[in-house]
Amino acid sequence: MINGVDTEALRRTVDAVREKPGLAQVTFGVRSEWDQGCRQRATTTDLLQDNRVVTGRTARYVLESDEPTALLGTDSAASPGEYVLQALAGCYAVTFSTIAATRGIELSSLRLELQTDFDLQGFLALDEAVRPGAQEIRVHVRAESPNATTEQLQELTEHVQKRSPIRDTLANPVTVTTILLTDEGLSHPPA
Repeated sequence: MINGVDTEALRRTVDAVREKPGLAQVTFGVRSEWDQGCRQRATTTDLLQDNRVVTGRTARYVLESDEPTALLGTDSAASPGEYVLQALAGCYAVTFSTIAATRGIELSSLRLELQTDFDLQGFLALDEAVRPGAQEIRVHVRAESPNATTEQLQELTEHVQKRSPIRDTLANPVTVTTILLTDEGLSHPPA
């Protein structure tokens, strides 16, 4: 056990995926309901692996979001932008601890400070040249280890950037398919 990661279980997982590549295919989901204004409440749904429900995961988690009052919300929950940062921070933590464990690097501390910038002119359709999404995400990493050099921690940080699924999702184009469902069934855009 290194960094809270069961290295033997990790090795078995790698071997299982190597033997049956379908196990590498994982699908996460949430079901969301709009409340009022900028509020929404989402609940996690079944986790799928190799197109099968993972029966061992029975817990459901609730994620609520809102916007700060300065952005028309009631400031009753974290904003979607903060959830993006949380997703990246969570994935970095998993990726750092796991890769460090495979390299025998013990982490005594890992702190991440993240910020992202949005230009509301895109969201508000005030300037069509401004995209509504994040302009930049900055991550400052403070990693400490009793058995790794600064150079090893820098190499680990670079490797984490290459292997983090959420960083990859944010840094590269992803197909997002949005379909309106109605009582009449699937809604298709006019031809």
